Amino acid sequence: MDTIVTMGLVLKETRYREADRILTILTPKLGVISAMAKNSLRMKSKLLTACGLLCYSEFVLLPGRNMYTVQEASVEKIFYNISATVEGMGLAMYMGELASSLSPTGEEAERELRLLLNCLYMINENKTDVRVIKAVFELRTMSQCGFMPQLVYCRDCGVYDGPAFYLDAQEGYLLCADCAQKAGKSCNLDQGALYALRHICLVEDKKIFAFKISISSLAKLSIVAEQYALTHLDKPLKSYSFLKSVLPG
Repeated sequence: MDTIVTMGLVLKETRYREADRILTILTPKLGVISAMAKNSLRMKSKLLTACGLLCYSEFVLLPGRNMYTVQEASVEKIFYNISATVEGMGLAMYMGELASSLSPTGEEAERELRLLLNCLYMINENKTDVRVIKAVFELRTMSQCGFMPQLVYCRDCGVYDGPAFYLDAQEGYLLCADCAQKAGKSCNLDQGALYALRHICLVEDKKIFAFKISISSLAKLSIVAEQYALTHLDKPLKSYSFLKSVLPG
């Protein structure tokens, strides 16, 4: 049987028997896959580092009935600095689990992989507030996976701008302050948070972090982004409670 060569990011590693690992890997062409890395926990194994958690590597894979087998692996990028803080590591684990839940299996996932690598880079290099990275990943991931909210205008009156808006996490529509009041809803976005929300969901990939936001607007954006992402998941994320315990308020 022919082998497959692919780049991939290790989202999860599970110890199996004495020295094996079962990996969950996000790949650009195959989506999320499972792979057995035999003897990869042995100190002299050539797979030890390349199959590590959150390691971006080139894999040579042998297809099997239920999962792939890692034949060879070589490191492309290790995000060493992510583990320097509990906030960074907690967010990385959360994003990895969210990506694993939402990314396709057996289908192309190049955009999902690129987004996750970009966000891991931002954590690793301490480029911006972890709450900004979290909100960007949540909103952009949901948009890429078919849950793009309607962000252009108020659903009921069509107004585009205003001091406050309400975003419905379940249905993904906007209401301006007047229409929200009529509907019995409390506005959860101020002007800055709405601008950031539109920017994150609609801008081209390379400009995704090219925005500024105040502390007060970020607080509102963080709540809305999290609610929007978690509302559309089939099951709770195991990493969520730990992340909330270490993330700054």
